[in-house]
Amino acid sequence: MKQTRIITSAVLAIAAAATVAPVVATAVVPAMYEERVARAEEDRIIQSPIGGIQAKHWFNYRANVNESQKELSSDLRHASDIEDQRDAWEEYGSELRHERGTYVKAMAKKGYRVPTVYIEGL
Repeated sequence: MKQTRIITSAVLAIAAAATVAPVVATAVVPAMYEERVARAEEDRIIQSPIGGIQAKHWFNYRANVNESQKELSSDLRHASDIEDQRDAWEEYGSELRHERGTYVKAMAKKGYRVPTVYIEGL
């Protein structure tokens, strides 16, 4: 019985150490400025059509966003130095910003606006 408890305790200690070790071994790499800006633009990707209207503008917007994401992936894979990575992230962020603006303008022309929520007192 004592032997089983010792083995069980040893196995639990090893399992606990194994789960902690990878967390300790990972290093935090700071993101580049361009990446942070692009990630902020990524958070602003419109998830549902403005006014619930799934027209050609919506499908073009989604297709262009997907194409931008694929292009970013390709550019980062082929980047040979940090400057290429910076350029890829900067291009990605500007493409997302441009596509969102184009879609919002097209829908505004049709009389639909992006819903905006204002919180007072903050």
